[in-house]
Amino acid sequence: MRSGRGVTAYDLVAMGRTGVDIYPLDHGVGLEDVKRFEKFLGGSATNVAVAAARHGRRTALVTRTGRDPFGQYIHRALRGFNVDDTFVTEVDGPPTPVTFCEIFPPDDFPLYFYRYPVAPDLLVEPDEIPLEAIRDAAVYWSTVTGLSQDPSRSAHFAAWRARGRRAHTILDLDYRPMFWSSPEEATAQVGEALRHVTVAVGNREECEIAVGETDPHRAADALLSMGVELAIVKQGPKGVLAATATERVEVPPVPVAVVNGLGAGDAFGGALVHGLLSGWDLHRVLRFANAAGAIVASRLECSSAMPTTAEVEVLLGDREEEVAR
Repeated sequence: MRSGRGVTAYDLVAMGRTGVDIYPLDHGVGLEDVKRFEKFLGGSATNVAVAAARHGRRTALVTRTGRDPFGQYIHRALRGFNVDDTFVTEVDGPPTPVTFCEIFPPDDFPLYFYRYPVAPDLLVEPDEIPLEAIRDAAVYWSTVTGLSQDPSRSAHFAAWRARGRRAHTILDLDYRPMFWSSPEEATAQVGEALRHVTVAVGNREECEIAVGETDPHRAADALLSMGVELAIVKQGPKGVLAATATERVEVPPVPVAVVNGLGAGDAFGGALVHGLLSGWDLHRVLRFANAAGAIVASRLECSSAMPTTAEVEVLLGDREEEVAR
């Protein structure tokens, strides 16, 4: 995973979870009754990299897979989505993870992670990460899952030290309780991580783990007080709030017929990256990211469901016409 001299700077380097999503084609029933499945590229950091690539951004992923056919599939899928897989390496032992879900629209999508005895993406070593690529990337994205155990935890802090709180150093507050020994451990690690990042993104429940607040405005205030420059609190059907030291913006949700809400946050993340790098004002960034998330919520899969810029703009245009009428 070492980066050499003269490496081309990326728009986005993301580090974190990867795997294969095994999603049911039969909806409204439990896994025990599902007869048909389809596999997709998955994992939160992976999906964000794919989402940003859909908007024409040069992206790379830092993670590890098992030495198995699903690991080979991840490499092939990443290349198909124009995500650089140079920093995706194999590890002996644990297999590439798979994740199952159940589909009960509009708001119940239980997840079942098969990451035993340990997931390869948590075996990223501090002395193997591409520090130059991470330091020079316009955006560096990481997730709370990567802090759940070593050596991944140490690798994340090594990456932040190398980057030095450069602008657009983003922490996705993506908290999954099954990856942690206790909520208190997660809170302690997130608190330390917030000292190294400039942007924090999470929903209300994730903000509670991070800073002990579920009220969006109080959560944003608490995140800002921890040193981040931009705090984004996703509120599901109530829209999204973003706050800086001098500005506070809220945008409403974009109504869609929900099929599977699991990838919406990652689509939001990739669109957020695109909006920030485009230099848009905060209101436009949030509207665009919100619409991207809505599009993916209306589709089954995550990675391959990520919209293009044109698709997002069409949805926003249609929404504006509907409001005008």
